[in-house]
Amino acid sequence: MLISCKWLKKYVDLDFNLKELSDTLTMLGIEVEKYIDQKTIYDGFYVGYVITKEKHPNADKLSLCKVSIGEKELSIICGAPNVDAEQKIIVGVVGAVVPSAGFKLEKRKIRDYYSEGMICSQSELNLGLEHSGIWVLPENAPVGMSAIEYLGLDDFILEVSLTPNKADCNSHLGIARELAAATQQKVKMHKPQIKLG
Repeated sequence: MLISCKWLKKYVDLDFNLKELSDTLTMLGIEVEKYIDQKTIYDGFYVGYVITKEKHPNADKLSLCKVSIGEKELSIICGAPNVDAEQKIIVGVVGAVVPSAGFKLEKRKIRDYYSEGMICSQSELNLGLEHSGIWVLPENAPVGMSAIEYLGLDDFILEVSLTPNKADCNSHLGIARELAAATQQKVKMHKPQIKLG
């Protein structure tokens, strides 16, 4: 089971570092198998803006895109059918590692033209199932902002293993209750907010 430290903090105050949190959970019978720093996974990904899109002269299904990531413009070759000018997108720059495939992006020559990065789909980022085209962001997405900040990915994810007698810990709230009991705190409960009409 995967647990977000950010979500846990919504229910209980965590004044531990990751090792202390892992040790505390393990002592409570919730074994932490590993933890993942999402910042390292999404380093090198930014909100970008497609300035121009032209057909690749040497390939039917590829487009030549000029993409801004704030202070820098990149030439990117894209094969997605839904890429177009004036879109806000997530772009990986040279050196970033594509989460779904594990390969590092490099400046590459594709049919006589260089590509300096990659415009990503949700599935390539492991952030959704959509893979038929690139991930088009809302118009108000701030160009140049890191994907980590824009998507709220500055988090540590714990992979925990539960024994059959710990079914009550099969949620963030359940684990927060265990931590609160161990540290003599109260669980912070949040009232659902319902918007009508």
